[in-house]
Order: sequence, then C-alpha cells, then structure tokens
Amino acid sequence: MPWSIAFMVVMIVMIVTIGKVSRERHRAIGRAGHPPQPWFGADNPAQSEEIKQLRERIQVLERVITDQHGGSADLERQIEQLRDR
Repeated sequence: MPWSIAFMVVMIVMIVTIGKVSRERHRAIGRAGHPPQPWFGADNPAQSEEIKQLRERIQVLERVITDQHGGSADLERQIEQLRDR
C-alpha cells in the first residue's frame, strides 16, 4: 500500500510540472505569435553590434598588453577610451 501512494504522489507532481511547462510555453508563443527565439541568432542586430564592440575592445587590450614601448599615460588613455564606450 505505501508504494502505491508514493507512486501516485510522484505521478501527480509529474503531471502538474508538465502542465505548468506546457502552459508557459503556450503563453510565450501566444505573446509573440511564434516560439521564443534564442538571443544568439545570426539575424540579431543587437548581437552583431555587441560582438563588434567586444572585438574592438579585445584588439585594444591585446595591443595594450603586447605593447612594450607605451608609457603609463598611454595605457591610462586607452583604458579611459574603453570605459567611455
């Protein structure tokens, strides 16, 4: 008897969970008219712009790190330029 009660409790929890997940998915589809798309899609202009900015920052950081001739004033100027973006 105790196993059948435990089994029923597990099944009820599973059914409720599946129902909640299904309801939230349908709500998301209903709001947008289509399933939610991941942020990292190739046609996302915000992502493309952010990637471009990150690449520029990486180039500056690489230059700062590998530049053996620059002074601390130049380093501070480059860091401030990165912060201003």
